[in-house]
Amino acid sequence: MSLARAMGTIGGLTLVSRIFGFARDMLLARILGAGLAADCFQLAFRLPNTFRRLFAEGAFSAAYVPMFSRALQGPGGHDEAERFSQDVLSVFVPVLIGFTALFELGMSGFVWLLANDFQQVPGKFELAVTLSRIAFPYLFFISIVSLLTGILNSLSRFAAGAAAPILFNLTLISGLLFGSWLRGPDGSDLVIAYVQSGAVALSGFVQLVWLWYWTKKSGFRLTIRRPVFTPQVRELGRIILPATFGAGIYQISQLVDTFFATRLPQGSLTHLAMADRLNQMPLGVIGIALGTAILPALSRHIAREDEGGASKVQSDAIELAMLLTLPAAVALMVCAGPFVSAFFVGGRFTPEDGIITSQVVIALVAGLPAYVLVKLLTPGFFARKDTKTPVKTALVVLIFNIAVILVVIGPFGIVGLASATAAASWLNCALLYSIQHKRGHYRLHAKLLLRLGRQLIAAAVMAAALFAARDPLLPYFAGGVIERAVSVLALVLAGVTVYFATAWAIGAIDRDRIAILQRKKAL
Repeated sequence: MSLARAMGTIGGLTLVSRIFGFARDMLLARILGAGLAADCFQLAFRLPNTFRRLFAEGAFSAAYVPMFSRALQGPGGHDEAERFSQDVLSVFVPVLIGFTALFELGMSGFVWLLANDFQQVPGKFELAVTLSRIAFPYLFFISIVSLLTGILNSLSRFAAGAAAPILFNLTLISGLLFGSWLRGPDGSDLVIAYVQSGAVALSGFVQLVWLWYWTKKSGFRLTIRRPVFTPQVRELGRIILPATFGAGIYQISQLVDTFFATRLPQGSLTHLAMADRLNQMPLGVIGIALGTAILPALSRHIAREDEGGASKVQSDAIELAMLLTLPAAVALMVCAGPFVSAFFVGGRFTPEDGIITSQVVIALVAGLPAYVLVKLLTPGFFARKDTKTPVKTALVVLIFNIAVILVVIGPFGIVGLASATAAASWLNCALLYSIQHKRGHYRLHAKLLLRLGRQLIAAAVMAAALFAARDPLLPYFAGGVIERAVSVLALVLAGVTVYFATAWAIGAIDRDRIAILQRKKAL
C-alpha cells in the first residue's frame, strides 16, 4: 500500500473519529461547562488516556511492530508471527491486570500526586478519585487493542484499527446523552460525570471486541496460554521500558500539564482539554496517521538494509505532513476565537470560558508542526531498535518543559503552561533531527527544504485571507447551529482554497512526488 493511500485510510477514519470527538466535547461543554464535575471528569479521563498514548500507542507499538514485521518476513512467516503474538499476549494480560489493580488500589495516592489542590474544594478530591477508579479499566482493554492494531497495521490493514476510535466516541456520546436524561433538567452534574466515566471503561471493551474480530478475520488466531518469557518476549520488554519514555514526551508533558493545571483556578483543566481537542484534530489526522503508516514501512526497508528507501519514506512523510499541518496550525491560530465560540460556547460553557480556551488554543498550536514532526522522526529510531537516544532527548526536553512552566505559569497561567508544551516539542523535534542527521540516517535535502519554504509562504497568504474573512463573520459564530456551521464552513473553504491555490501556483506542491505517492505499489 502506498504511503498516501495508507495515510488516506488512517487519516480519513481518524477525521471521522475527530468529528465525533468534537460532537462529544461540544455536548460535554454545554452540559457540564467548566465547573467542579467537569474538572473531575477531565482528570479521570486523562489518566488512562495518557497512559494509553504513552504506553499502548507509543512504546508498545514502537517496539512490537518492528519485531512482528521481522517475524512475519522471517523463515517462519505467518506461523512464527502468530506464535510471537500469542507469547506476548499471554505475558501482557497478567501484567495489565496487575497494573490496573495497582492503580485501582492506590488511586487516592495517584490523584493526590496530580491534583492534591482539589482537596481545597469540599468533595472535589473524593469525586476525582471515584471517577478515576471507574474509568481506569479502559487502559486494560485498550492496551490489548494496541497489540491487535499492531498486527493489522503490519499486514497493511489499517482500516479496522483507525476505525476503533469512532466506536470510542460513539460510546461516550451515548453515555453523555443517557447521563443527561438521568439527570433531568434540575438534577446534579455528578450523575453525568459518573455515567461518562463508566462509558470510558465500556468503550475500551467495545473496541477490543471490534479489533479481535478483524484480527481473527485476517487469519491470526490468538489464544492466552501460560505466560512464558521467551527470548523474543524478553527482548520486547527491554525495548518497551525505555521506549515508554522516549516515544511519549507529548504524553508525559500532558501529565506535567495536568499537575500544574490542577493548581490553577477551577475550570483550567477543562479549558486545556477543550483547546487540546482542536489541537488533536490535525495531530491525529496527519501526525498519528503518518507515524502509524511509516513505522512498518521503515522497519521493512531497514530489515532489507535499504537506507535509501527508508530515507525516502521519511522525506515523503514530512513533505506530505507539512503540506497539511502548516495551514492547519496557521488557521487555528488566526481563527481560534471563532472556532472555540462556534464549537464550545453555549449552555454552561460561558463566553469567558471561550476566551480563555481560545488563548490556550493559540499557544498549543504554535507547536503543532513540531508535534507532527516528532511523530515522523521517532519511528526512525525505533525501526533501528534504538530506544536509548529518544530517552536521552526526552529527559532533556522534559526538564526544559518544567523549567519553562515554572517561569511562565505565574504571569500567564494556563496559557503559559500550553506555551511551554509547544516550546518543549520544538526542542524535542530539533534534537531528534540533529541526531539522525549526524548519524547519517536521515537528512533534509535542499529540494525538500525549498518546498517547505514555499509551503510557509502559501500559509502566510492564507492567513491574510482568513484575517480579512474572519471579522465580518464574527456575529455568526455565536448564533444558532446553522449560522455557526455555515460560518465555520465558509472560513474553512476560504482557507483551503487560498492555501492550495497558492501552493500549486508557487510550487509548494511537488506534482511529480504526489503522482508517485498515489501509485498503488508497496513501499
